[in-house]
Amino acid sequence: MTPDMEQIYTEYRGRVMGYIRARVRQAADAEDLCADVFEKIQRKLGGFDREKASLSTWIFTITRNTVIDFFRRSRPTQEPDENLADDTEIDEGLLRAESLEELAAALQALPRQLRDLIVLRYYDGKPLTEIAQLMGLSYGAVKLRHQNALLELRRRLSRDQ
Repeated sequence: MTPDMEQIYTEYRGRVMGYIRARVRQAADAEDLCADVFEKIQRKLGGFDREKASLSTWIFTITRNTVIDFFRRSRPTQEPDENLADDTEIDEGLLRAESLEELAAALQALPRQLRDLIVLRYYDGKPLTEIAQLMGLSYGAVKLRHQNALLELRRRLSRDQ
């Protein structure tokens, strides 16, 4: 049985938008991409096969590919983040997070250097030692900034509750 498009939109819109907002800076671009994702889902829904993937994996594969295409169009000389392109399986726990949109907003509110550190650590999975090299900082400085970034995120998220 194919799920109803309205039900899919209601259930996944917030998570899809959160995923996109964590990767795309401009809110208007994120809104456009989210609309593109659901348009693609509607067009391809008849071809969805539960035997090949769960609905959430299928939706977030479409979402990830839409974001990759956006970066390729907007920055043709710059490749999208290789971890974004190489993700073959999206963490199901992350997909169920109801507060993904709030997390994206809290991340956007962080200073750029702290946001970059969080993205490198949690989205790219890089160890703090490698992040220190990439950012040209000492390991101790990165560790301290990492702790500060997490504290700031927690503070912003708890304020929204």
